Amino acid sequence: MVEDRFQETPDTVSLTLVPENPGKIFTFSPGQFNMLYVFGVGECAISISGNAMNTQRLIHTVRSVGKISNALTNLKPGDTIGVRGPFGNGWPFAEARGKDLIIVAGGLGLAPLRPMIYEVLSHRDLYRRVEIVYGARTPRDLLYKEELQVWRKSSEIRLQVTVDIGDREWYGDIGMVTSRIPDIKFDPSNSIAFICGPEIMMHSVAEMLELRGLQSNNVYLSMERNMKCGMGQCGHCQFGPYFVCRDGPVFPYSKLEKFMSVKEV
Repeated sequence: MVEDRFQETPDTVSLTLVPENPGKIFTFSPGQFNMLYVFGVGECAISISGNAMNTQRLIHTVRSVGKISNALTNLKPGDTIGVRGPFGNGWPFAEARGKDLIIVAGGLGLAPLRPMIYEVLSHRDLYRRVEIVYGARTPRDLLYKEELQVWRKSSEIRLQVTVDIGDREWYGDIGMVTSRIPDIKFDPSNSIAFICGPEIMMHSVAEMLELRGLQSNNVYLSMERNMKCGMGQCGHCQFGPYFVCRDGPVFPYSKLEKFMSVKEV
């Protein structure tokens, strides 16, 4: 059931869900997704964007881009929806411990990375330097604006926020996410990177990190495809030899590199 609805941007909302049956708990790993079903409309895959330590509530950040996502963004507190999941794998945060951590997000790609940021801030002593780069098209397209302000002031992490097109009230960086990559600091021999956003951005950032010495098996991407079943049975989300819902959505770049380099006909 929808407990709360928060308008993040003009076309994006965050839905807080609670179980109809008291006592039920939600467990997930940062980076996983659920299948959300709007009765009478349909079902789609949405990343979980809340804190994994809060087992009483689920948060999903949804952008209105089609019939089902539009119906989800129009839900109100008290409405009931169906939830299947969680599905897929998550960010390999255990492998990130003891290393410099690079988190790069573009647009809605911050949503599946936010649970990972919560994990890092809750166990900050387990990670070395933490660099976060987040970009959106315009200032009004930025997600989680209040949290961005908190993270920006934190001495525990370094956050860079950039927009493609600024406005009169924007005093931050202007430029694509890739423009901030040369400025991040990390030890390529002991670092790991988590990236989520538009596919062309992820590919470009991964290539730039490789040029700076980071091995492709230490760069992880969260892929987005048209997922229908969530179990690798329908074939809608196939990418090369992989099914994104079953084998992903998080993949090491070393597995995807040759497929992402192929130009579409």
